[in-house]
Amino acid sequence: MKAYVVGVGMTRFEKPETRDWQYWDMVREAGTAALADAGVPYARVEQAAVGYCFQASTAGQRAAYELGLTGIPVYNLNNNCATGATALMVARQFVEGGIADCVLALGFEKMSRGPLGGGSGAGDFSTSPVARHYGIMAAAHGFEASPPTAQIFGNAAREHMERYGTTEAQLAAVGAKNHRHSVHNPYAQFQDAYTVDEILAAKTVHRPLTKLQCSPTSDGAAAALVVSGRFVEEHGLRGRAVEIAAQSMTTDTEESFASGSCVDAVGRPMSRTAARQAYERSGLGIEDVDVVELHDCFSINELLTYEALGMCEEGASGKLVESGATTYGGRWVVNPSGGLISKGHPLGATGLAQTAELVWQLRGEAGARQVAGARVGLAHNIGLGGAAVVTMLRRL
Repeated sequence: MKAYVVGVGMTRFEKPETRDWQYWDMVREAGTAALADAGVPYARVEQAAVGYCFQASTAGQRAAYELGLTGIPVYNLNNNCATGATALMVARQFVEGGIADCVLALGFEKMSRGPLGGGSGAGDFSTSPVARHYGIMAAAHGFEASPPTAQIFGNAAREHMERYGTTEAQLAAVGAKNHRHSVHNPYAQFQDAYTVDEILAAKTVHRPLTKLQCSPTSDGAAAALVVSGRFVEEHGLRGRAVEIAAQSMTTDTEESFASGSCVDAVGRPMSRTAARQAYERSGLGIEDVDVVELHDCFSINELLTYEALGMCEEGASGKLVESGATTYGGRWVVNPSGGLISKGHPLGATGLAQTAELVWQLRGEAGARQVAGARVGLAHNIGLGGAAVVTMLRRL
């Protein structure tokens, strides 16, 4: 049984403490928007999958109750930065498995200002869920005072530069592209364009990554209504429906750690496997994709993901972004929303915000950022610890 997204919604992503709201207010806004987009009342929803990272147990219920008190099962999910896509995957599996015809996937985060911690201090990360990952980094590069996530991705960037000749300007080109894209996205936390030189001149977070190449902490929520083909036909939703052509989640294997490389520890092997599985299951390849929303938590991760998705050969991603192949007028448009770097990164909402952007693109509803003729979209959402989710979406 196939699953379809028939409604999406999200809040604007904002700097923490910008608005006087609670996480349930965010979910009410995003969830109501998704239901209205589909024209489906909450009373028709049979299950809810709710993702978040920083709230207490059963926060999913507290949030979903803002949409209605119907007694449906609510599942609380936490998969680090891949949480939003995990919620979509659970909803899809309920529908494809015949358990439910209408499932709401919700994701939200209310974060604190300042850099995201890694759950460990320098020299003492043994109890962190990502202890193995930081252990790889510490063995090769030491452990410094800068934010742990910026360190491990910054060190992956250094390795990529040393191994393949990737330049700081190529890394900055990712940030310049995504900030430029976000100018036309009313949901983006930042809507300012920057040149490569301005990005290079910004404050260094962990060399070679500057502030404008790093995703910010953010508040926000996103939602997607996932339904069966039967539900689509019974409710006249064919014009709103976007097919989930395939989806794959992978976690770390020995390949993530065997090389001792931060490039592998931050998830390139996971992403490569998830992409391959999604291509096989959908019968589509990267050559069929028009628009991509991928997990650019740091500029280097966008480059690593180009390689994992098969958009270029290993080591050639710097040249790919420099060529203009991943923006308007190029082979693909990657992160038309502005991506995590400029749209923002409220962890639990990110994967569902990617879904919302792709649904708008495939329906032709993305306004000034519309990718002309888009029919197939790919979403990539990854979390250290680890999980990589690749979703293939196709317009009917």
